[in-house]
Amino acid sequence: MNQFDAENEAMSYRGHMENGVVVLDEPAAIEEGAKVRVEVAAHDGDEGGPSLAERLAAVIGKARSLPEDAAENHDHYLYGVPKK
Repeated sequence: MNQFDAENEAMSYRGHMENGVVVLDEPAAIEEGAKVRVEVAAHDGDEGGPSLAERLAAVIGKARSLPEDAAENHDHYLYGVPKK
């Protein structure tokens, strides 16, 4: 069995709480008795807050003396995996 088998495939759905019950925003064919995991989202990302670039503006471009291939091979430099 590989990681792409249907029984191992995780799906993500959006919804909301209504009278103490999770209600999905769109219909979904979820098998009766299926195990589910509910994670409460901090927000939808539609709140008009700062973008990722805005949040990281203070550190963008601050790294110095990096190898030329640091972006492509960051896993090599961080974790020692073979270079690409």
